[in-house]
Order: sequence, then structure tokens, then C-alpha cells
Amino acid sequence: MARDRPRPDPERQPDEPAAPPPPGACVRVRGAREHNLKDVDVDIPRDALVVFTGVSGSGKSSLAFGTLYAEAQRRYLESVSPYARRLIDQAGVPDVDAIDGLPPAVALQQQRGTPSARSSVGSVTTLSSHLRMLYSRAGTYPARQPMLYAEDFSPNTPQGACPRCHGLGQVYEVAERAMVPDDSLSIRERAIASWPPAWHGQNLRDILVTLGYDVDKPWRELPKKDRDWILYTDETPTVPVYAGFTPRETRAALRAKTEPSYMGTFTGARAYVLQTFATTQSALMKKRVTRFLSGATCPVCEGKRLKPEALSVTFAGQDIGQLARLPLTSLRQLLEPAARGEFVAAHGQALGRAAARAAVTRRVAAGGAAHAAAPDVRRTPDLSEEKRLAAQRLARELVGRIATLEQLGLGYLSLDRSTPTLSPGELQRLRLATQLGSQLFGVVYVLDEPSAGLHPVDGEALFDALQRLRAAGNTLFVVEHDVATMRRADWLVDVGPDAGEHGGRVLYSGAPAGLAGVAESRTRPYLLGEVAAPVRAPRTPRGWLRLQGVHRNNLQGVDAEIPLGCLTVVTGVSGSGKSSLVTQALHDLVAAHLGGEAAPEAEADPLAERTEPVRGRIVAGLEAIGRLVQVDQKPIGRTPRSNLATYTGLFDAVRQLFAATPAARRRRYDAGRFSFNLPKGRCATCEGEGFVSVELLFMPSVYAPCPSCRGARYNAPTLEVRWEGRTIAEVLALTVDQATQLFAGEAAVARPLQVLQAIGLGYLRLGQPATELSGGEAQRIKLATELQRASRTPALYLLDEPTTGLHPADVDRLMAQLHQLADAGHTVVLVEHEMRVAAQADWVLDVGPGAGHDGGRIVAAGAPAQVAATRASRTAPYLAQALAEARRR
Repeated sequence: MARDRPRPDPERQPDEPAAPPPPGACVRVRGAREHNLKDVDVDIPRDALVVFTGVSGSGKSSLAFGTLYAEAQRRYLESVSPYARRLIDQAGVPDVDAIDGLPPAVALQQQRGTPSARSSVGSVTTLSSHLRMLYSRAGTYPARQPMLYAEDFSPNTPQGACPRCHGLGQVYEVAERAMVPDDSLSIRERAIASWPPAWHGQNLRDILVTLGYDVDKPWRELPKKDRDWILYTDETPTVPVYAGFTPRETRAALRAKTEPSYMGTFTGARAYVLQTFATTQSALMKKRVTRFLSGATCPVCEGKRLKPEALSVTFAGQDIGQLARLPLTSLRQLLEPAARGEFVAAHGQALGRAAARAAVTRRVAAGGAAHAAAPDVRRTPDLSEEKRLAAQRLARELVGRIATLEQLGLGYLSLDRSTPTLSPGELQRLRLATQLGSQLFGVVYVLDEPSAGLHPVDGEALFDALQRLRAAGNTLFVVEHDVATMRRADWLVDVGPDAGEHGGRVLYSGAPAGLAGVAESRTRPYLLGEVAAPVRAPRTPRGWLRLQGVHRNNLQGVDAEIPLGCLTVVTGVSGSGKSSLVTQALHDLVAAHLGGEAAPEAEADPLAERTEPVRGRIVAGLEAIGRLVQVDQKPIGRTPRSNLATYTGLFDAVRQLFAATPAARRRRYDAGRFSFNLPKGRCATCEGEGFVSVELLFMPSVYAPCPSCRGARYNAPTLEVRWEGRTIAEVLALTVDQATQLFAGEAAVARPLQVLQAIGLGYLRLGQPATELSGGEAQRIKLATELQRASRTPALYLLDEPTTGLHPADVDRLMAQLHQLADAGHTVVLVEHEMRVAAQADWVLDVGPGAGHDGGRIVAAGAPAQVAATRASRTAPYLAQALAEARRR
């Protein structure tokens, strides 16, 4: 990185007006046309905190990530060997005329990647690598055990993983009680619940008939030898199958050697569960078979995931598995003596000062000699000079990195905490801490809403971290909706004014104060404090949903009350237990009452989801809930084939309209003809994708419109059918706003379009692929899908941080819809950090007071004004400020 440029003045206050960037000290963008950007020209200063603002879908991410970061990555990869380039997931080449003065860039985005039970806080931050090296080089080994390498302390390597659980910490078995929940049923009556449904299950039952087993006798009356073979055999005999035959007819057919319907291969019930779990690509199937897996802590490693040789090595009196379970704050305290070079002898082990004191106390209590009033900090013979230096260097590095994580409010996490259990905000702060420790200079950091999912208290720590990065000589490009961050930025780039085709222009680029003069900016009134949360009269509860003795994660015996028919906001610092209370405990308890279960998430790892079940109960109010709706920010689909029209269901009605046209009836086209997922209507060349991929080896792949359909996705005969003068492909290319006008007279299509428009998604195209949608857009599409149903059954709506990714103007639109739900008698519960939202609630539950072990309690409950007056609440001062601003307007 370049190191000859002058560093910014760290003493400059963040709210001082920034001067225009001098020539040569800025990034010059000319002719940016990525996505909806309209030939954007803009100069952005380097060595500054630059915030990109604008309503959702305005084009700010297209400028920051799709253009600036993509071009920086492309230029860097030009210096990498062509072979190595093929192994890197490259961003596309941005559509831009020129970018000058662009340094190398690092992106910190909200994407989780692929969740895995093996991914943890330690692996994301690389702290586990340092800890493994510490144990390898400076650990205390048992007598006559050879030194282990760092890889031997990793549960994710063959040489380190526990041989019994393969590094998972749990062993999974398929018990008979799970596979056969009702032993009064016969095999024909589907006693074996773990077998597949539909044809595959019938096939296995027919095979058993051929093999001579009685499928009509109750399971409990079958001989144990037969039951064990059917459930646990690894044999896979292939036998003739006579579909539809009775057992007697099957025996007769076998004696007569009649030609079978087909040859079938048997799979034992246990083998089927394990094979399906290991090999299926279907999230639904994996979720189904996971129900039959019973997990237990591995008896060999006791859940520590490592082989016995690795766990026999200690540092500070503990094995690496024990240290990995400590909160980061406790781990830092334990390592600090070693970082200072202080080591003591205690039973032949190298220990920190605190551990040595405890050892001395134990010896005195046992009648031994203390040897000294204070621990002996001299280097002991079994801790060589080499080990002492290695331990001090590694411990110092660990302590420094952990301190950074604590400054970002993450001291409550442990190294073995799996990443699927973390919020996007926690993940991004972990990545930010890693960058703070790298001490790079002259880099552009591009951040995607770093304040998302953060309580205002944690937001202060985040801003301090961003200032440190800037003061170190780096440039920060931050896509952000948080007004407090905008006000403290050095430079604002406001994109808009609206979303989609109505946005894509840079309305303003300059110091935050200058935005006051831009009348068409949707950000301006919020930045100037001209728009406050609307003050509403509180609703009268229709009853109370009372939770008692809830245990989940850090919730230990929590009692809570939620008003029915009202809008409740659950607040608290990050990691306090809000999501554990609402989206886990409350959801699971209500779902159990209604007889349902959570739908499988497309990217979820069932092993990572296997946490202890919720303990507790709902003692009142369940009779007033007839439906449970959880609206999250998970994608509505993982492939371009899933889109806005298909997810909301409006495309079914559109296809029916096309099938009812005279041209379609003459050709006998049904509604399926107008689906790009079915062979009869889609383009055969691109199979309904609309594009083809051109592989360029060491360069990013280029996606070109299909040469046959030119991106229309359908074959020529299908495109000859028109409704109101438009083809089905042209309808998919319409925005929601355009489609609302076209289908005004078609109630089945107009209703969902009107809801999408009201919730602020009028700029999206009907055929916009799910892969192009943000988390906030996906959540609003899910909410719109629910709103269009207009169900009169009283429902409980659970939303986890619904304002994430939303501009304040979009938040106001969202809240209007949520208030309509509460006005209609439904119960709405939000987990939220946005104080403008909490100020509009009928009821606030504040969880905390801190995070992790310091949280998990109800600190305050009541109307917003009551919670704002609670001294023990960390939320109170910020909520009080939001209420004061609302009253002034």
C-alpha cells in the first residue's frame, strides 16, 4: 500500500465541515451506469469517512459496491496470476467510463456466506489460529507426549478432530422411538415415520412384502429380530416388486416367476435417514430427516470436538476446549499475565498469575506449604526460554485482538460460538475488528450498513472504530441509513431521489450540512430533524400473552407479558437476548400450541440449528391467537428463477389471464405454457434463464442475453400470445408501479400489486430475480404477501429488525403497514434498535441490561414513556430523545 501520502488529522472533529477534495486527493468517477445509475459523474474524497445515502433501491449500493469496489477488485486481480484468478470469486466488470484515483479496496458486507456448524467466532476472526499456535508452541504437555502441530488443535482437520464425533462435538443416532413413534401401527399404516413419504415409501413397503415380512401386523407384535433388521440393517438387497399386489398375490407371483413391475432395492430406515441427511440438496428433506436424529454430547471429547491428545495439552491450567468456551472478556483476562511475560509453576504447569494464586490457596488448604505469600513469577525449568517468548508474543497478539472486539461490544461472545447463531451486525463487527488489527494504510474500506442490527450504545463503539480506521490513513465508503452516522460523516453522497428508474442520480456530494439546500433529497428532512416519529394514541390491549419461566440461550427463567391486539417493540443492546425471546422462545411456544413448526430456511445448516429446546410456557392469551406469521430477512429464493411475481403468487393469476386469451385457447395453451420453469413454454437454449454464461477462464464470467430468445426467457410460439398488447415477457419486465396501472381491473393481480406499492416496492420489476433483492426488500415482499391475504383470523406477527436496510422514509411506510395490522386486531411484535420505531409502539420490552451473561432479563416493560424513564435501562436515554423529538414536531 502507498505510504507516502499525508495522513489525515486524527484531531479533526467529525462534525466540522469538510472542504472540497483537492485535485489528486479524490476518487473521480465518470459515466457510471451499473444497474440503475444514470451516467453518474462524481468526485469523492480519499482519507475521509464518506457515507452513501438514499432511499432503498436508489442506486447507492450500485455506486459503492457495484462500481467502486468491483473496479478496485478487478484492478487488483490484474496483478494476480491467471491461474490463481480462476480460483477467486470475482465481482463483475462494472459499467463505467473511467475511475481515477481509486486505491485498493476491502469490502465488509452483510452476507453470511454458507452457514456451517464448523464456522465459529474463532475462525471468522482468526483468533482460533493464534490460540492453536499458543497451545502447540507453549502448552504444557503430559510426560512423554511428543509436541503437536497447530493443526492437531483444530476440530476441522482430520489430524485434530475427535475420532468419535468427527469434530462436531455431538454424536447423532437414530433411535427406534424416533423412527417408530406409534408402535401400534403396522408397516402398511406407515409405522416407520422416518421412511420417505409418497412413492418411495410405498416402494420400500412393497420390497418388504417380497422379502416375506408381515406388513399388516402391528409393529410391536413383530419379532425383535425382524424389527432390528428393518430399522438398522446396512444390507441393500435388490428384489422383484409387484406394485399393487397383496402379500398373497406377491407370494404367488414369486412362485410362478411372473415378470415383476420393476426391481427394487431396499434401504434400512436408519440408513435412509443418515444417507439423506448427508447427501440431499433439498433443505426441506434435510429438515425432515433431522427430526429423527437424536444428538448427545460426544462421550470421548465431552463436546470439545478435539482428539484426546490435543485435550491433554494445557495452558494456564486449562485445555483449549475450555478456553474456547470462555467469553472473550474472560479469555483476555486469563491471557493478560502471559502477555506480560509472567509465568508461575503450579503442579508442573505454566500458569497465569490468577491461576497460580488459586493453586497456592489449594495447597495451603490441603496442609502444604505456600512457599510464598505471593506467587513466584520466575521462569520455571519446564517453561523454556523459547516457550516463554512464544507464549508472550502469541498471548500479547490475542489480548490485543480481543480488546478490539470488546471495544466493538462483542466481549460476551466465545470463540466456539457458531456463526449461524450470530446476527448480521455481529458478523460484520467481527470482520471489522479483523481489519482494525491488520493495520493497513491507504486502503478503501467499503462497508454495507455497519450500524445494522446495533443498539445506539453499540453504534457509538462502532463509530469510534470507523474513526480509528480513518485516522490510520484509510478511506471509508459506507452505505448507511443511520441518521446519526450521516451527521458525523466527513462527506455525504446522496443518491436518488427515488428508487429504481426514478433514482440513479447523485443529488449531492459534499459536507453533510450542504444537503440542506437540496430540496428533492429524501434524506434531507431526516438529516435536518424535520421529520419525527408520529405520536399515536396507545391502543387498549385486548388481553395479554403471558410467558412464564422461559429458558433459551442467555434467558434464564424469564417472565414476560405482551399485549394482544397491539404493536410491541422489544429493545436492548446487541446480544441481550431479544431474538432469543421473540423469534425463538415466543415463536416456538406459540407454534407448538398451533401444531406447526418453523419452515426450513434455504441456507440453514440443521446441525447448527440443533440447540436445546425452549423451556417455559405460555400461561395466558394463547386462545386469542389463531395464526403465527414470522417475517424475516432471509432471501425469498436462492436462484434467479425465483422472483417477486412468483413468490407473491400474482404470477399465477397473470398466467391464467394469458391462458384465457383467444390466441391461447386456439392453440390449447394452458397456464403452464406461460411459466419459464416448464419446458413447453420456455426457451430451449437458455432453459428459461434469459441469459447464457460465457466462461473466460481467468477473467470474470460474462453473462450475455440468450441468442435465441434475446433475454425474453420464452420460446417464440409462446411470445406470440399477447394480453392487452403485451407478451408475457414484457409483463415480467414491468415495474410494480407500471403493472398496477395495467392490471387495475383484475382484482387477483391488482390486490398484491397495490400492497407492494404501498409498502414502498413500486420500483421493483415483476420478474426481478430473488438474487438481486436486498434483505430489507425480501422482508417487505414477505410482509406484502401476508398483507394481501386480508385474513380475519387474529394472528401473531413476529419481525426481527424489520428496519434493517431501510431508509427512514421507507421505515415510515413500513410502520404504516404494521400499524394497520394492529388496528385490524392482530398482535405485532418487533425486535428493533431504531428508536423512532420504539417511540411509536404501544408497549416496549427492554431486555438486558447488558449482553451475554450480563443480559437475558426484562429490565423495563411498559409504554415508551415509562421505559424511557427507567434508570437501569441502557435504551432509556435514546428512547427519551426520540420521544422528545416527536413531541417537538
